[in-house]
Amino acid sequence: MRLHKKSIAVAVTLVVGLGLSACGGADDGGDDGTAFTFLPKNLGNPYFDTSEVGAQSAAEELGVTVTQVGPDAASPEAQVPFINTAAQQGADALIISANDPSAICGALEEASDAGTAIVTFDSDTDPECRDLFVSQADAAGIAKVQVEMIAEQIGGAGQIAILSASANATNQNAWIEQMQAELEANYPDIELVDTVYGDDDDQKSFDQTAALLQSYPELKGIVSPTTVGIAAAARYLSTSESKGQVALTGLGTPNQMREYVADGTVTEFALWNPDDLGYLAVHAAAALASGDIEGNEGDTFTTERLGEYTVGPDGVVLLGEPFRFNADNIGDFDF
Repeated sequence: MRLHKKSIAVAVTLVVGLGLSACGGADDGGDDGTAFTFLPKNLGNPYFDTSEVGAQSAAEELGVTVTQVGPDAASPEAQVPFINTAAQQGADALIISANDPSAICGALEEASDAGTAIVTFDSDTDPECRDLFVSQADAAGIAKVQVEMIAEQIGGAGQIAILSASANATNQNAWIEQMQAELEANYPDIELVDTVYGDDDDQKSFDQTAALLQSYPELKGIVSPTTVGIAAAARYLSTSESKGQVALTGLGTPNQMREYVADGTVTEFALWNPDDLGYLAVHAAAALASGDIEGNEGDTFTTERLGEYTVGPDGVVLLGEPFRFNADNIGDFDF
């Protein structure tokens, strides 16, 4: 496990004196001078907007400052300037959802050398490129629940396709690999005919949905393990002849998907609470920056809202299991 190099004294007492640049970064710090940079895959994404709400809730509890910055487009190249700025401005921790497992590692290593703790959340880098990964759920569990849902919705047989985010998104690819294995092992009558990429862009995901339906007239279902993708696909299906004929499931937020559950476009989908994920990521970063943990397997830290967490193998902190949303329970949630 690569450990961040900032000493406990610096982590607790450093007051960052630099203002926010054009690229963004750490600001003057919280009550104890601690400042974190929160870097999602891209801005304007409802999923990460909700994660940032949780991040700010944790910041308020801890008396630290969290500043969200990020690119408009979800690409590793677009994240690098923000990583560099966070290091230059002396951020105590960088909390990042990676757009590529290895392409940003050089920038992250430089930030670590400058004394910034590196915490990935939602989408990981190679383990040697960060101190901790705050994972939304176990990859196998996320894959299994999505395969179970689509199998139930198409009667266990037929053609399906996957509408993913970007082709190099770490979390998406891990889930897709696990979904393929689950299908091969337990669902011999379901054929995965294609995997396409909407790059977490609403219009491109919408267009990819249309293209799938045109290319595969026998398609029975679409799985979209990305909140942008599933909402765009639902928007397309809701006004198409395929509504009610082609099942759609995957990962989405209740607020995005509420109207599509109500109108019968979508039966059931899953997610964790991204608010909780952002909240937990900030608590993990604070535990690192304060020296309470070093990121080793077996290290523990406690959050006010979610309780105690233990660092697992490869520096992974697991939020919990995915939750299924449907017409019976979607009204109980607001995020």
